[in-house]
Amino acid sequence: MEQNQEYILNALELHLFFARIMKEHSLFLKVGFLPPDAAMGKECELLMHRFETLLGRAISLSDCVVRRCVLESGELFTEFTDCAERQTQRLTGVPIDRRLTARVQALKGSECGEGLWLSPTLARQVRQLNRDGLTLVNRLIALKERALHAVTACTMFTGNYPLLIEHILREARLYRSHLMRLEGQSECGCRELRDSELFWDQIMMEHALFMRGLLDPSEEQLIQTADGFAKDYRRLLDAASNANERVMRSNDTVALTKKFRDFKRAGVEGIEGCEIKSIILPLLADHVLREANHYLRLLGA
Repeated sequence: MEQNQEYILNALELHLFFARIMKEHSLFLKVGFLPPDAAMGKECELLMHRFETLLGRAISLSDCVVRRCVLESGELFTEFTDCAERQTQRLTGVPIDRRLTARVQALKGSECGEGLWLSPTLARQVRQLNRDGLTLVNRLIALKERALHAVTACTMFTGNYPLLIEHILREARLYRSHLMRLEGQSECGCRELRDSELFWDQIMMEHALFMRGLLDPSEEQLIQTADGFAKDYRRLLDAASNANERVMRSNDTVALTKKFRDFKRAGVEGIEGCEIKSIILPLLADHVLREANHYLRLLGA
């Protein structure tokens, strides 16, 4: 029973975070394509809505089941998410199901699953959710791989950096590796699962690089600050590599990520309030803030 309970909790919390991340990746890819690649843009929008459906199913199964600490972590939504979705829909013309955010905000959590009786029916529903999620994320991974190949071969132009496509491809593969582990299709031997801190330090470093490159050149102070965060994460990665060991939950990592989280929060406020000049969509700003919150929870901070 305990094993079944852990399986359900891990799966639902995984989908609540990553299904939203994947649907937003699909949106960011879509709005970066130009008319010659309209067919790929339509495929992205279709996948976005499929992930919205997957997220909706996960939400329906999660009330009074998932842990309160996850719901309160800021990784599933922030105080800025609804506004970011509303603004991004207006700016891009891509419809976003904002009801999902309201539904997640309304979820009630459990205390680490204690005292819950999770039925075999729920376990079967979660297993089907995992299988459908695997099918869907495999489709998105294939699309990202095609886009990356076309961009690096100079047969496609997109508004997204090649590194950004690589970045979101790695996150999709991480989601897949977690799902495969839950379904017994792989063991915890892959790099992403074994070296969680190294994975997320690289994600944070790249966030800083993207922010640096997407800010208007006139935002010199913000650019310098973002560049400083990128260099700090690079130093952490280099130190871990030189030591040839993980540094999970290190004080330096927690302190740096809290500072970066605060920088991102200020960035979302500035972008939503039209006080920062950039080509950063409001939802992208909120997206990277949620990922910092997710990382901090993994670090136990």
